[in-house]
Amino acid sequence: MSETVGWLGAMDPRENKLNTLIVAGPLALYFDLFAHDATMAFFCSLVAIMPLAFLMGRATEEIALRTSESLGGLLNATFGNAAEMIIALLAIIAAYQAGAGSATESTMIHLVQASLIGSILGNLLLVMGLAFVWGGIHHTEQKFSETQVSSNGSLLLLSMIVLVVPSVFHMTVPGDEGVSGVENLSHIAALVLLTLYGLFLLFQFRTHVHLFATDAKHHEEPSMSQRDAAILLVVATILVSIMAEVLVASVEEAAAELGMPHLFIGVILLPFFGNAAEHFTAVTVAGKDKMDLSFAISMGSSTQIAVFVAPLMVVISWLLGVPLTFEFGMLETVSAFLAVLIVNVIASDGKSNWLEGAMLLGAYAVLAAAFLFHP
Repeated sequence: MSETVGWLGAMDPRENKLNTLIVAGPLALYFDLFAHDATMAFFCSLVAIMPLAFLMGRATEEIALRTSESLGGLLNATFGNAAEMIIALLAIIAAYQAGAGSATESTMIHLVQASLIGSILGNLLLVMGLAFVWGGIHHTEQKFSETQVSSNGSLLLLSMIVLVVPSVFHMTVPGDEGVSGVENLSHIAALVLLTLYGLFLLFQFRTHVHLFATDAKHHEEPSMSQRDAAILLVVATILVSIMAEVLVASVEEAAAELGMPHLFIGVILLPFFGNAAEHFTAVTVAGKDKMDLSFAISMGSSTQIAVFVAPLMVVISWLLGVPLTFEFGMLETVSAFLAVLIVNVIASDGKSNWLEGAMLLGAYAVLAAAFLFHP
């Protein structure tokens, strides 16, 4: 651990400035446990997640230097989604403890659904858009694996079908039969998606590894040992989890005090700070012309949310008796579907430039405004 601490001290001055935001972590615990100020605890926990998620991203990039960029992207997406998974899981537990039919149960279910949709939108439009812009500023045109676009894009389109069908089903089968039908349909769809995600990993890392192989465009030497990188990754993940717990505990009261829509908090704020690892790492490596890693992080994270995290939360809710389904709401469903379509169109040629990134950012800005003004 001493080597890890030494490495942190030798980081770039800009990175050390970002690390000073970690002080928001103890402040979040103070406001939550002692001052009982939900609003300050909420915002401090959000701020504290940023530097911690950045450290997760740096540790994962160190590990990725010793592996393939595809595996590095998977690791970063997995640990980058740890905050979202914990936020969703804690919200589901809160809904279970509140009891069936309670207002808290409904609020927490909507918060889980909104945060999952927000993670997909944030990674596809915001993170990928920033990566394309930053990479395009440094390089006229960048290339990445078309196989990644095809495989991830197909899974994302499948997940969008899973979102659309329950909503259509409920519209065509009203009443109690429609509600129970949507729940049963969601349970079956969740099991199918989890199975397909497992097959996707088998395809990518076992049976068709050659399709995802990339030419090394960099000769960077790791600045940490693999052991220290792993320790840093685990410690940062644990601390992010603690901050996520504070965040979930304070979000309902903070939203009421601020008069801010739960939908905006769930779709925009939570994923924005929770995905800080993807933000920092995907954009940084794009500037180094490592677009396969950047693309694996941004689109791979969205794929993992859509076909692993979301169905996993549905299955856990099913086991606890919490009525979480894939009927996420019309605005959320349409937004996610359109985001997947525009990314598939823009990235289909396996090339990117700064203008395409600006288009993705523009789409994200319009959707963010829609969620902000949604009642």
